Amino acid sequence: MSDRPVRLGVVGLGYWGPNLARNFASIPGCELRWLADERPEARERASAIRPDARLAEGLDELLADPELDAVVLATPVPTHAGLALRVLDAGKHCFVEKPLAQSAADAERAAEAAEAAGKVLMVGHLLEYHPGVRKLKEIADSGALGDIRYLYSHRLNLGQLREDENALWSLGAHDVSVALHLAGEEPMEVEARGESYMRPGVEDVVFCYLRFPSGLAAHLHLSWLDPHKERRLTVVGSKQMATFDDMALDGKVTVYDKGFDESATSYGEYITRAGDTWSPRIDNIEPLRVECEHFVACVRDGAPPLSDGASGVRVVRVLEALQESLATSTRETRARAG
Repeated sequence: MSDRPVRLGVVGLGYWGPNLARNFASIPGCELRWLADERPEARERASAIRPDARLAEGLDELLADPELDAVVLATPVPTHAGLALRVLDAGKHCFVEKPLAQSAADAERAAEAAEAAGKVLMVGHLLEYHPGVRKLKEIADSGALGDIRYLYSHRLNLGQLREDENALWSLGAHDVSVALHLAGEEPMEVEARGESYMRPGVEDVVFCYLRFPSGLAAHLHLSWLDPHKERRLTVVGSKQMATFDDMALDGKVTVYDKGFDESATSYGEYITRAGDTWSPRIDNIEPLRVECEHFVACVRDGAPPLSDGASGVRVVRVLEALQESLATSTRETRARAG
């Protein structure tokens, strides 16, 4: 494939699909060949991205194209696993937006299908490609923070109300993927609590707790019913602490030389340390561009992506466990109230 462009199509041209299409259309060595959506108006709007791209109502026409290498799925979450299976079974590489599926069983089927077909399956865990998160991971892996003790994230906004997914699945997929990425392990204990204020049965606000075998703990605050627009992650280590603030124009990653040091004058007692604060240089590259380029490179070279099928399964497994906890807590609350 090195002597010709990677040919791909995008299915789903709603909110996020056109952003994916624009990036793939501008990547050297990549040909945006198809744009698909069941809505004529969506196809018409997206056709301006690549006027010579073929337009389709759905996936069938793309799968029938023998020259198409890969399909990018930006469809509603409930369709992800089923469509990914069809793409992989047709012998084409697949990029699917997060989360990979709504159940761990479906996610595992998609990952197994990719392995059986020998094709690339990549999940759109966008933050893992963010230069700021990559720098934070680099700092953590270097040992500069010491042992990571706990982390917490806020993903808040007065945002778009959803009907087919709650704040856990819509927003939490980002923070769960980053937490697993930083921890390098899956949690052994999870707990979630939430409330549905705007639409019955669809939680607008969710609080999650995760505890890992190493002792690391994580807390996630997810809400689209909040006065603040905040996308912040804080990591507390035994030596230093750090934050990733995606809303900051500059200094998206800040490292704090703060913590407790053992007192030299009294055994077993500690004194606080408040040293320098610094921000490393972060490459000014759009994370979505990095993500799309990574997929094209993996398709061309046959290399496994950072957010591969196995990564997608891990994230869905945690989300599913959190959803079970959320549902249990909701039933218990209703029982007490009734």
